[in-house]
Amino acid sequence: MSRVVVIVGASSGIGRATAREFAERGDRLVLAARATTTLAEVRAECADVDVLTVPTDVTEPGALDALADAAIERFGRIDVWVHTAAVMAYGRFDELPGRVFDQVVRTDLLGAAGSVRVALRHFRAAGAGTVVLTGSVLGHITAPNMSAYVASKWGLQGLVRTVQQELRDSPEIRLCLVNPGSVDTPVYQQAANYLGRVGRPPPPVASPHRVARAIVNCVDRPRREVSVGRLNVVMRVGFTVLPGVYDILVGPLMRLAGLSGRSIAANDGSVFAPNPAGEAVRGGHLPDLRQLVSGPAGAVGAALRRRFG
Repeated sequence: MSRVVVIVGASSGIGRATAREFAERGDRLVLAARATTTLAEVRAECADVDVLTVPTDVTEPGALDALADAAIERFGRIDVWVHTAAVMAYGRFDELPGRVFDQVVRTDLLGAAGSVRVALRHFRAAGAGTVVLTGSVLGHITAPNMSAYVASKWGLQGLVRTVQQELRDSPEIRLCLVNPGSVDTPVYQQAANYLGRVGRPPPPVASPHRVARAIVNCVDRPRREVSVGRLNVVMRVGFTVLPGVYDILVGPLMRLAGLSGRSIAANDGSVFAPNPAGEAVRGGHLPDLRQLVSGPAGAVGAALRRRFG
């Protein structure tokens, strides 16, 4: 029997790639995001399965409850709840407007907490279910000029660990956290920016499809936490074991690898409102290997797709 999967943040990046992955498995989908037009595009991409789209702003009171109600009304149950919705802001902490900082935390931390709360209410009543959240390697380390995002991901790490402890009495209810490093999504270009230079993911950069597969794998074989990124462990060890060295290096490295040379005027990006024109699966930071290795590459192409997304 196909699963009923709710995906919050399905209009772009990891969430959009995740919708495609579940659709390929024949699962029924409830897709939620702020942009109605983009949700329609994702629905068309998943046309082979039954899809319900529900425009949802996770910062609006009652929005996630309404999303769950819509899913139950349409499909009668919820089996999986995936939360990928996130926004980002660049800027020195004391120069980043407080309203921007607060909205990033409201979206990335409180929105995710709201998803967990609503999902668990339904799963406790049903006796089973899986929640998957997307965190970040920045939930274990820090980087300058990203204070709101880092604070949110550290908070999410603590929330997940606490709720996992509270779920020990309910072994059929699983809470999983997928922590990617840099990912080729549009979130960097869509970010609020008070730094003057457009952000980009520092290498090595993973494809959103690779993260999406990790999310689906967590549903098939639940794990408490999954890391996606070749250097995640190295960065975490450096941050913990050599904090002085890490702090000396992280600033110059972020300026070199985490910011492009393109100037940008101060703006709020998509923090307060969606920008459908900028939403896509990929952010253009990696070549699309699915296209590059198609055709006569044959087995080599298939191997590369499995490895890199």
